[in-house]
Amino acid sequence: MSDEDFSAFRALLEAHLDWFAERGLSVPVWWRDDDAVEPTQALDRLIAIANAHEIEVALAVIPFEATEALAERIADEPFVSVLQHGYAHRNRQDKARGEKAAEFGARRDPDEAIADLKTGNARLRTLFGPRFVPVFVPPWNRLAPQISRRLPEAGLVASSTFTQFHPRALPYLQTHVDMIKWKKERRFIGWRSAALRFDYQLARRRTNADEPLGILSHHLAQNDACFEFLDRTFDILRAHPGARFVRAGALLGAR
Repeated sequence: MSDEDFSAFRALLEAHLDWFAERGLSVPVWWRDDDAVEPTQALDRLIAIANAHEIEVALAVIPFEATEALAERIADEPFVSVLQHGYAHRNRQDKARGEKAAEFGARRDPDEAIADLKTGNARLRTLFGPRFVPVFVPPWNRLAPQISRRLPEAGLVASSTFTQFHPRALPYLQTHVDMIKWKKERRFIGWRSAALRFDYQLARRRTNADEPLGILSHHLAQNDACFEFLDRTFDILRAHPGARFVRAGALLGAR
């Protein structure tokens, strides 16, 4: 993408942030990254960005596949927390009927689903200890209401999906800006599209500045431009009084 596109992105983002700062406000920003199970070069690159900007990345970890190697890799990292990303990240819907993918969708028996989540919760607590924040991140960001309302039975105190859907049964930590173009080839959406997404989200917060703005990444699916987006966007947000980075646990009042 051109330098002009990035300059326009930066100008729009800073104009919004100026509006908040001029009124003594700052938008809370948090960062979630999905599908972690083991150490990889991509994960190292992600953590390096978190450390460089001194902001937390909340890793949504798949319990069934999570490794002790991952726990060892992040054990001493000051800016990494862990959320619960489903149980095995396997689709349980019927693709033949045109149903969208979900592990904890309408086809799941709620009792069976909660049993899986209890098992996953226990595994993450064992592997990651106090680094684990009991927030449920449903695979494909889809969660049936009959399961959502029973999440506390599995030791989960909140849920996190994508965009403006707010599960009513529990507190929620939404994500709103995903920089990956998923259809056809996976790649960065581009600075112009990223600007539009921030424009919409920050405009919404002019009437509710305390609503956290969630940035979503997928380290295993990202290309170089996606990592560059994170690095350059965090550089802008970190330096501006109109935004502040918040840890996932702090947003829930957990720590």
